[in-house]
Amino acid sequence: MNLAKALSILSKSSPYAVSTERDKHHEILDDYKKYLYIETNIEVDFDQSLLSAKKNEIVFLCGSSGDGKSEILTKYSQKYKSTHRFHLDATHSFNPSHTAIQTLDRCFSDFKDNEQPLVIGINIGMLGNYAEEGSELHNDIKSSIKAFLENREDEIAPNHTFLDFEQYPKFTLGHEVSTSDFAAQFLARLTEPTLDNPFYALYDSEVKKSGHSVLTANYALLGLQSVQKNIIALLLKARLIKDQFLTARALLDFVFQILAMEEYLFDNLFSSTDNELLEHIQSFDPSNIHTRKIDEFILQFGLGIEEDGFTQLKEQVKPLGVFDVSNAASYLRMVYLLKDEGQLTNKYINELKVDFDNSLVNQYANTWLLHREFDGSGKQKKELNKFYKDILIAAIHRYCNRNSPTLDKDQFFISEYNGFKTAAELEVKPDFTAIKTQGVSKIGFFNAHIRVDDNTLLPMPISINLLELLEKINQGYRPNKHDKNAVLLLDEVIEQIITVANEKNTLFILKNDKRYKIVNEDDEYFEVSGI
Repeated sequence: MNLAKALSILSKSSPYAVSTERDKHHEILDDYKKYLYIETNIEVDFDQSLLSAKKNEIVFLCGSSGDGKSEILTKYSQKYKSTHRFHLDATHSFNPSHTAIQTLDRCFSDFKDNEQPLVIGINIGMLGNYAEEGSELHNDIKSSIKAFLENREDEIAPNHTFLDFEQYPKFTLGHEVSTSDFAAQFLARLTEPTLDNPFYALYDSEVKKSGHSVLTANYALLGLQSVQKNIIALLLKARLIKDQFLTARALLDFVFQILAMEEYLFDNLFSSTDNELLEHIQSFDPSNIHTRKIDEFILQFGLGIEEDGFTQLKEQVKPLGVFDVSNAASYLRMVYLLKDEGQLTNKYINELKVDFDNSLVNQYANTWLLHREFDGSGKQKKELNKFYKDILIAAIHRYCNRNSPTLDKDQFFISEYNGFKTAAELEVKPDFTAIKTQGVSKIGFFNAHIRVDDNTLLPMPISINLLELLEKINQGYRPNKHDKNAVLLLDEVIEQIITVANEKNTLFILKNDKRYKIVNEDDEYFEVSGI
């Protein structure tokens, strides 16, 4: 057994990628897989649901492909096989002449004639299909499924339990640190520097016997807490910016790829493979950043000029097994990955890493948390006001008035007729009551709530990409066809603002450098000023 073979169980092409009920205890690799097993919150709740399930109850374990359903179901089908009925994969039929829907019909019929609770592993898509196409004999079950899918929890039958992986998010956003407990626990367990860890024992043996290889160097790099933290930060960026969900299978294959590919970890991390996480992380390659300091480093590297801090770093990474780094891009990736490793920092590295800024993710996380935790206190109002006044409302105002930039702060462009522009004065502010009562749950977005005069606008979903666009608009950027989705959201808000503006009694008319103010006095006459 060697480290490369042991790590191969992480690959999505490995027979260990999906758990089945076949007996594998004679295989030595099974012990390596068991060592890595981490009990998750959904597993704890699932076990509790099975313990308390009565004979007429159905427990649905729902999710998407690769999230770990089969792992949990295989384990607990062994534990409860004498007291519960299990249908491990509802996407399959066991009879070639039956569809998956017909198999579920049969499964539910058998359950109703039986004295045992039923446990089903099922994808969300198949749940939706069954709710539409399942037999009318099981309308009670179909009604519960529809209620679950439409978030009408009070309409789910009391004997039907739905445990959904999506309700157990892989990431948590924090004011100081945003992380993924699942990924953090897995990386720490895989690299724990103790001989009780069979992976570390193989690593230690190989290094002592033959010195470092690229694989052992990668394992050593991954063992650094700062590296684990920065990898999780990249995974979070992929989740927020690229809308890429983190499944257990994708994470394990991701870790296998960055360890086992031919290059050092920092290069593998930004290489394109058929792993969905790596495909998205590639776009965050720090070697593609262009700042004065980074461009200066690339130029100096090309000319063979080395600053003392750079020479020092090259010596410091040798004990980790990193010897042959041949290009500037690789060194930039290495600095990016090691930027928070205290023992490796020096003045030169600190100057370089300033350009590897993560402020957008931090800003989004803090604003998301402000909405989630808002309790109406004065301090929180002050913080939220900064986002609404300086970013959201400022960007909406700039976008609305992009063809009439001379309008005052509270004036909003309505329309243009024959060269005459019309505008209205409006009070646009955050709706703190709505922010307090409307909760935030999913990390992919939060709803912004705005009032225009005394009118409440529809909630506006703010993703990290829209937040970035709002910031750019405030810096003078004009959205184009590439910003189509965000522009649709902005246009919807502007449309609602114009609807309010059209009801105003006061209108401003502008042409060239002339301004006119028209006031409707109680529908009796119009007062015009500025002529």
